[in-house]
Amino acid sequence: MSRSSISRSKTYIVEHLDPELGPWSALEYLAIAKESKDNGATFCLSSVAKDLTIPQELQSLGSTVIETRSVEELYKNEKSRICLLDPAARDELSPDDGTQFDVFLFGGILGDDPPRDRTSELRKKGFHTRRLGPMQMTTDTAVRVTQAIIQQKAGCPVLLADIKFVDHPELRIDEHESTEMPFRYMADEKGMPIMPDVSCPVVLHGGLTKVTSDFGGHDSSAQGMIELIQKDSEKGFGDLL
Repeated sequence: MSRSSISRSKTYIVEHLDPELGPWSALEYLAIAKESKDNGATFCLSSVAKDLTIPQELQSLGSTVIETRSVEELYKNEKSRICLLDPAARDELSPDDGTQFDVFLFGGILGDDPPRDRTSELRKKGFHTRRLGPMQMTTDTAVRVTQAIIQQKAGCPVLLADIKFVDHPELRIDEHESTEMPFRYMADEKGMPIMPDVSCPVVLHGGLTKVTSDFGGHDSSAQGMIELIQKDSEKGFGDLL
């Protein structure tokens, strides 16, 4: 990836810290890629193993870059451009950070349950850091929230406190089975959690509501989160990632 291709607009990098790419992560990365494209930004998946199979739909998006090099290699002498989103950071992300940084870095996979502090491996590298509040988010949610704050419309700053969230929504898979998602999600205009490729009932605050989320109306060849949950209902969320 050439340096010029990264500096044209805001770039969102997920440093892929696993030797494999699970179906759950693939759905989240696809959501990030499509939303980044819609926002005129670049999505970069870095530190990808050379023998790792990347879904064709993800590779085919023009705004997405798949890199075998680490973010340290890509920005060897330009660390000052990078903001690492770190749950342990002292300061919260703000619109002003959009003028200071043009690269926003995430340690994959953020959505572990329980959290395994994957970001600690990047924390040691000396990047500037910001946080997105106290609660655990999925990787696509963390990028979505960052883009909402950083890629704001002129004259309409969005603060973290302005963003509405849904915490630990319960997905109703069928009349006998449901599962609580142990993460914080950004809410859409109807107050529903934004999730990759989901169409199922969601229980919010004791009431049953139908939610359909396909990250901007894009279709996906992936089977979707609900199918993954049904298939792996007896596994922990870490096994899905």
